[in-house]
Amino acid sequence: MENDTAFRSGFAALIGRPNVGKSTLMNRIIGQKIAITSDRPQTTRNRIQTVYTCDEGQIVFLDTPGMNKAKNKLGEYMLTAAQSTIADADVILWLVEPEEHAGMGDRHISELLQPARSPVILVINKTDRVSPAQLLKVIDNYKNLGDFAEIVPCSALSGDGVDDLIKTILRYLPYGPKYYDDDTVTDQPERQIVAELIREKALRCLRDEVPHGIAVSIEQMKKRAGRDLYDIDATIVCERDSHKGIIIGKQGAMLRRIGSDARPEIEEMLGAKVNLKLWVKVKKDWRDSDFLIKNFGYDKRDI
Repeated sequence: MENDTAFRSGFAALIGRPNVGKSTLMNRIIGQKIAITSDRPQTTRNRIQTVYTCDEGQIVFLDTPGMNKAKNKLGEYMLTAAQSTIADADVILWLVEPEEHAGMGDRHISELLQPARSPVILVINKTDRVSPAQLLKVIDNYKNLGDFAEIVPCSALSGDGVDDLIKTILRYLPYGPKYYDDDTVTDQPERQIVAELIREKALRCLRDEVPHGIAVSIEQMKKRAGRDLYDIDATIVCERDSHKGIIIGKQGAMLRRIGSDARPEIEEMLGAKVNLKLWVKVKKDWRDSDFLIKNFGYDKRDI
């Protein structure tokens, strides 16, 4: 039983523009893949909760969607999720890329952070891309955008500086007992993680051919009796009839590729073999339908 006067525990929100590496950093810290990653906007759509536990404390990470202006109801949901996370956190981690000039997106986030009561740690990610001299210019560029408790450079990709970041986060968490058992790494249901892994592979396989307006719905996920084998039926939902043909591909080649890319990571996560079947359906303008975005797992009541 940890001593509450020495053990720290609390919630750390990860915020930032799309594609600055929030999910990659979270996956790196907890040592396994929970949040999907890609170089496409809107990769993370929900507030994803993961848990890091060590002898000194427990950090509950809240990974948020990239913060930018909403263009549809799904975008509104994502922005609400990010803003709610800021209000709930004990410490806020604002991730930025090592750029020598802060853009409008970062200035917008700095304005959203002004009312925040929790300490803000500026995390300069992707330091593997710049020299030490360039990094000093980046720090000088960003330091006046807010009243930061700390500025921590790191690389989520290589792991450089991540241990220092963990120690820094723990210093700003309150003393108290664990929120979760030592072996807990996420509160995400397995079905949701499976759906997200499939969506990640679709985003990567399709690249610029189909906009990021796709969702994945798990229709069935059952383990066969007496066997380490799951039968999973999933549907990839798109917004246009023309997109459906692209996702399926010539003689089903693209859909098979998405399935074959997703299957190994799903099997690793479940610890069992997977029989994965994929279908494609069109739901026109689903991102602007309150009913459909809720049906695909983006419910404001869960924020």
